[in-house]
Amino acid sequence: MTSGSPWTYLIVNADDYGYYNCVSQGILEAASHGILTATGIFANSGHFTEHVGWLRDNAGLDLGVHLNITDRAPLTINMQNRLSRWAGRFPGKYTISRALLSGKITTEDVRSEWRAQIKRCLDEGLQIRFLNSHEHIHMLPPLFPVLQALAGEYGISHIRFPTSEPFRNLTTGAIVRDILIKITEHFNRPHLTNPAVRFLGMGESGRLGTEYLQQRLPKLKPGHVYELMCHPGYYDANEINDSRLLNYHDWKRELDALTNPAVRDMLDQHRIRLIGYRHLHVQAGQFVVRDETE
Repeated sequence: MTSGSPWTYLIVNADDYGYYNCVSQGILEAASHGILTATGIFANSGHFTEHVGWLRDNAGLDLGVHLNITDRAPLTINMQNRLSRWAGRFPGKYTISRALLSGKITTEDVRSEWRAQIKRCLDEGLQIRFLNSHEHIHMLPPLFPVLQALAGEYGISHIRFPTSEPFRNLTTGAIVRDILIKITEHFNRPHLTNPAVRFLGMGESGRLGTEYLQQRLPKLKPGHVYELMCHPGYYDANEINDSRLLNYHDWKRELDALTNPAVRDMLDQHRIRLIGYRHLHVQAGQFVVRDETE
């Protein structure tokens, strides 16, 4: 927290930049006409080069790497070889988790792949300010120290530390996710090497709406720094036909919430200041928010 501040500080961070054209376009819309201040880049996306080009006109948007080992093809030959039984592509999160825990894929395999994903972003001249991961896979206890070590290696000051919220979506998948996050949160928190901002958005992940913001934002505490995870975008049936994604995501609902003028008014009413990770520094184990814009 920041000592004695009358403000609450909020980073609004969109996952999945580069996932699909329509998703990236929605993220940029949320940044230019809404309250979005950061986004994590899907570095092993087939759209990577084109979508990085779209970022050139969005210098005010903080960028991170949305590290991935659960979707599409890896960047490293070694990981492709490890995934031969899955045609060289990442399987789903539960399959990859079992492969890690059984030793069929090692933490060094993941370290090399994630290093390649970070380097791909840096090689494009992007300033990387934070790390997180697709489907929160970095919270697996064998991988959490890998993420922290890579952050230190590349001088990246901030990592995401996701935490659970009270149930709002009572589907089986949401309940399982919440239980797993509670377990990994309990295991990993003692090993945090730097303070982490408070996390919002897990309770309505994939379908965050204005109603959630109306209920949650007034309860934030002055002097604290929060990260709101979100997944804004547009939906294009020509790009996205995966029923699993369609059941999980309502991209337009999230985009509408983040661009709703009433939400911005609510931020002003409750003295919530939008910031990016660029404004956040650690001194004596506490966050200090720099007031000037960069």
